[in-house]
Amino acid sequence: MVIQIIGEILITLGLILLLFVGWQLWWTNISASQTQSQAVHTLAEEFKQAAESEKTSPQQPTSPQQSPNTPQQAQEPYSNEPIAPQNTATPEENNNQHSPEENNPEPPIPHNTDPNNPPVGREPEYGKAYGIVYIPRFGAHYQRPIAEGTGTDVLDTLGLGHYENTAMPGEIGNFALAGHRQTNGAVLDYIDQLRIGDKIYVQTINGYYTYTIYETSIVYPEDIYVIAPNPQHPDNEPTERIMTLTTCHPRFGDTQRYIVHARYEHWQALSAGAPQELQTAQ
Repeated sequence: MVIQIIGEILITLGLILLLFVGWQLWWTNISASQTQSQAVHTLAEEFKQAAESEKTSPQQPTSPQQSPNTPQQAQEPYSNEPIAPQNTATPEENNNQHSPEENNPEPPIPHNTDPNNPPVGREPEYGKAYGIVYIPRFGAHYQRPIAEGTGTDVLDTLGLGHYENTAMPGEIGNFALAGHRQTNGAVLDYIDQLRIGDKIYVQTINGYYTYTIYETSIVYPEDIYVIAPNPQHPDNEPTERIMTLTTCHPRFGDTQRYIVHARYEHWQALSAGAPQELQTAQ
């Protein structure tokens, strides 16, 4: 009788564990993917309106708006364990702390004509989605939103989180992003398929930024130099515009981090349309 009871308890616990694993690896992906698709759709409509506005308004080349270089706070590359966010409030709570003017979408910076001197937007409030990442290597339909912050409340819903106080798209320094490799949308599930020379495109209200992958590596959680302004020489001032993707490694674990570094190549205004590779893919 005792053995039978213990056996039934173990079977019950096993079923509960299987249901939990199914929820983590299946349902959270469905739920997060729906949220991310909606965020991409909303951003795409906003960018479409901005592009139409660019076409109808006078073109006045201006110097790009450079956001100030702020001291970078030490943060670990993304882990399955909750990242300690610099702002622990939820996106909704943060929105309530800002005035209506601050909650309005950031107006586009008047674009210049120099693709090598891109405009740089200001860092938004925590939890705000403000960009779309396209990675052709992951398929023609890969579109994921970028939101500010790397707390679990951001990564579990919106997908790619921007490490606060790292560079913004097009800025000199390191534009660093984190994302789940499994669960909650699995935005970087196939990161190991990326190859040197692959393109990563970032779209914001200020245009399209093109980055080219030049390095991939596997590091340990304490190797935070990978998101430093100058990853190759962390003690030196940055001189290049770098983009970094960070996620867990191995695929179903989190003992290490998979890192992708890409170098800025080009920028073009929204009114110029999507880069050729994206147009071909679509």
